[in-house]
Amino acid sequence: MKSHARVVVIGGGVVGASVLYHLTKAGWKDVLLIERAELTSGSTWHAAGGMHTVNGDPNVAKLQQYTIQLYQEIEAISGQSCGVHITGGIMLAGTRERLDWLKMAKARGRYLGMDLEIISVDEAAKLFPLLEKKHFKGAMYDPIEGHVDPYGVTHAYAKSAQIGGADIVRQTRVTDLRQRPDGSWDVITDRGNVHAEQVVNAAGLWAREVGRMVGIELPVLAMEHQYLITGDMPELVGKPEQLHAIDFEGEIYIRQERGGMLMGTYERAGVPWSAVTTPWDFGQDLLPNDLERIAPSLEVGFEHFPALGAAGIRKVVNGPFTFAPDGNPLIGPIKGLTNFWVACGVMAGFSQGGGVGLALSRWMVDGDPGADVWGMDVARYGDWTTLAYTNAKVRENYSRRFSIRFPNEELNVARPLRTTPIYEKLLAEHAVFGDYCGLEHPLWFAPNAAEAVDHVSFRRSNAHPHIARECTTVRDGVGLLEISNYGKFEVQGPGAAEWLSKIMANRVPSVGRIALSPMLNERGKLIGDFTLCRPSAEHFFLIGTYAAETYYLRWFERHLPPLGVTVRPCAMQYAGLSVAGPKSRALLQSLVRDDLASGAFPFMSFRRMEVGMVPAYVGRVSFTGELGYEMWVTTDYQRTLYDALVEAGREFGLRPFGGRALNSMRIEKNFGTWAREYRPIYGPFEAGLGRFVDLKKGDFIGRSAAAEERDSGGALRLVGFKVDATDADALGDEPIWHDGKVVGWVTSGTFGHRVGSSLALGFVPAAVAAADSGFEIEIIGERHQAVRLTGAAFDPSGTRMRG
Repeated sequence: MKSHARVVVIGGGVVGASVLYHLTKAGWKDVLLIERAELTSGSTWHAAGGMHTVNGDPNVAKLQQYTIQLYQEIEAISGQSCGVHITGGIMLAGTRERLDWLKMAKARGRYLGMDLEIISVDEAAKLFPLLEKKHFKGAMYDPIEGHVDPYGVTHAYAKSAQIGGADIVRQTRVTDLRQRPDGSWDVITDRGNVHAEQVVNAAGLWAREVGRMVGIELPVLAMEHQYLITGDMPELVGKPEQLHAIDFEGEIYIRQERGGMLMGTYERAGVPWSAVTTPWDFGQDLLPNDLERIAPSLEVGFEHFPALGAAGIRKVVNGPFTFAPDGNPLIGPIKGLTNFWVACGVMAGFSQGGGVGLALSRWMVDGDPGADVWGMDVARYGDWTTLAYTNAKVRENYSRRFSIRFPNEELNVARPLRTTPIYEKLLAEHAVFGDYCGLEHPLWFAPNAAEAVDHVSFRRSNAHPHIARECTTVRDGVGLLEISNYGKFEVQGPGAAEWLSKIMANRVPSVGRIALSPMLNERGKLIGDFTLCRPSAEHFFLIGTYAAETYYLRWFERHLPPLGVTVRPCAMQYAGLSVAGPKSRALLQSLVRDDLASGAFPFMSFRRMEVGMVPAYVGRVSFTGELGYEMWVTTDYQRTLYDALVEAGREFGLRPFGGRALNSMRIEKNFGTWAREYRPIYGPFEAGLGRFVDLKKGDFIGRSAAAEERDSGGALRLVGFKVDATDADALGDEPIWHDGKVVGWVTSGTFGHRVGSSLALGFVPAAVAAADSGFEIEIIGERHQAVRLTGAAFDPSGTRMRG
C-alpha cells in the first residue's frame, strides 16, 4: 500500500467505488480506496439492485437519471457487465390520493425530460399481468426502470477507476484518522499508514464509526430490510421479463428474478440493526429471517398478486441498509473539519450512487458540486440529530417509505423535541405546530382545541378558513407571529464590516439600519439570503434560514480571515416575535419610549429598545408586506415580551397568526425564500434580487459572474402568476406551460387570502417571461389558466409596509 495519496476513499461499496471513479474522471489520479474486506461487503452485495428515476426532489431525480445513463459508460471502459435490465416499471395506485400523487410526480417529470405516463388499471394489467385489478385505481408507467447486478456495477466502477489511475486496497481496515496541522490526514490502518491530503467517508454501515474517529456523530442508522424470491412461476415461462412494480398500498416492490419474482417490503414494524455500534467483523453476512414481522405485507402482496402466493418462497434475504432521518443521502464537507468529506446514507445506491459520486467529485475538484444538492447535503442536519433522535426518525421514515407525505402533513415521531419559552402559551391558543429542524413552531391557530388538527390533503384543507382569518387580521388590524425559527448569527470585530462586504452581494448597512443581501458563490449563484442588521459599528446581527445554519457556517469558516472577525451562530440564544398590520405601530408605541413615527424610525431601521421591561433589538421590517416590526430578545425574556404584547394588544384586537398565513402573504408580495426561489441553480438577477446586488462597491465573492448575468439578463426569470384554480393550489414543482409547451416550474404556490386568488411563483425562460398570455400551471394533473403578474399581487407599490 502506498504511503501518500491525494485522496483516500474509505469504503468499497457502490458509493465509494463511484466516488473513486468520478475523481479519476475529473483528472485526479493519485487516489486510493481502502476497503476493510472485499468490494461490496457491506450493504451492496445483498441489495435488490432496483433502479428508478422518480424522486420527490427534482434535483435528486436529475442525479438518478445520470446514474442510470452512466452504466453504459462504465461498462465500456471496464469491460465489466453491470447486468442492466431496463424493464420499465409501474407504480400502482390503490387510492384516489395515491393517483393524485402519481399525477403530481408525472407533472414534475415533464420539466425533467422524463417520459412518464398515467395509465388505467386495464393498461397496467396488460403491462404487468400478475396483478389483481380490483385492488387498484390506476398506475404510472416509467420506461426507464429496472434492476442491475450489484457486484457488476461496483466492480465496473472500481475497474474504470483503476484504469483511470486509482489504486484499491482490500482486506485493510482503517482504525483511526488523525489530522495534521496543515489540514491533511494520517489514515491509520491495520496494514500501515497513508498520508492523505483529503479523506472521503464512504464507509456505509461503518460510516458512524469512521465519523467518530474525527469526533462527529453522523445521523445514520441501519435498518433490517427483507425481501424474498419465489419459486419458479409458470406464468413467466416464455414471456418477456416482467416490469419492476411498486404497490404503495401493499408497501411492497416486485421484480422478476430469473424464473421467479423478487418481492421486498418496508414494513411498518421496522427493526434497527446495531443501533449504536456496527461490528467490524460483519462481512458478507445476512441476518436471521423474520417472516412473521413482514407477514402483513406478504398477505397483502399475495392478495394483490395471487400468482406469487402459489409459487412458494425459495429464498429470503434479510440484510442491513443505512438511512438518514429523511431517507436521502448525506454528502459534502463537514463544518469545522478541513479536507474531510462524507458520502453515506445512500440507501438507493443503484439509483443514486453515480450522481453522488459526480456531485462529490466536482465539489472536491472544483469547489462546487455543479448541481443543486441541498436535498443530500450533510449540512441540512445540526446538533439536534442525536443518536436517539436519528433512531426514532429513521424508523419512522422506513415505516413510511411507501406512504404519501401530504404537503400539510406533520410527522409526530420525536416530538416535541425543542420548544421555545412560549410553546405552552401558543398551545393554549390552539396552535397547530410544525416541526422545523426539531423546533416546534406555530403553523396556524384553530378556534378551539377540538379543531386544532390538520386534515391532510393535496387540496385546500380544514385549515383554509382559519388561515384566511389570520391574513385578514394582519391586513386590517394587527397580528402576532413567533419568528424564533430563523437562523441568527452575530458577526463582530474591527474587520466585520469589511468581511461582510466581501461575502455579501449588497452594501453593508450603516449603524442603526437594515440591508437585505444575497450571498453568492464564485459562480454568482444564490447560496444565501440574509437580513443584515447593524446595531453598532463593529457588531452585526444576521438573520437567515435556520435549516441552512450549518451550510452557512461552513461557507463562513471557509472565508473567515485569521484575525479581526468572529462569527457566532445564535439561533436558539435569541427568540423572536413580530407584530404586523396597520395597528402594529400603535401597539408597539404603547410599550416603548422611542418614537416609532416614520420620520424617527423609518422602514429598515434597527435599534436597541426597551419593550416594556424587556431589552430587545427592534427592526422595522416585515415579511408580510404590511407595516411591521420584528423583536429579538435573549430566550430568557421571550415569555415576558409575549405577555406584554398580548396585554397591550387587547386594545388593538391583536390575534396570533402562523407560518402558513405568513407563506400566503409573502407569496402575495412576490417575496422569495431560501430553498424555494433562492437556490444555487439561480442567479440573483434571475431571481429578482438584482436590486440587492451592489456592483458599484468593492469586490465581493461572485461579483464578476453577477455582473455578467446583469449584462446578459440571465437565462431564467422568477415570475408571479394568478392561477384559475378551484379546490387545489400549486405547492411547488408543478410545470408551467406556455402555448402548449412546458417551459418552467413552480417554486411556491398558495391561496392569497388578502387578494382572494390562487397564486404561484416560478421560473420560466427569459424569452417568454414577458408574454402577456398563453400560460398554464398544471395542478394534480390538470392544466389551469394562469395570468402573469407584472408586480406583486398585493400592494405592488409597497406603500403599506413603508408608510
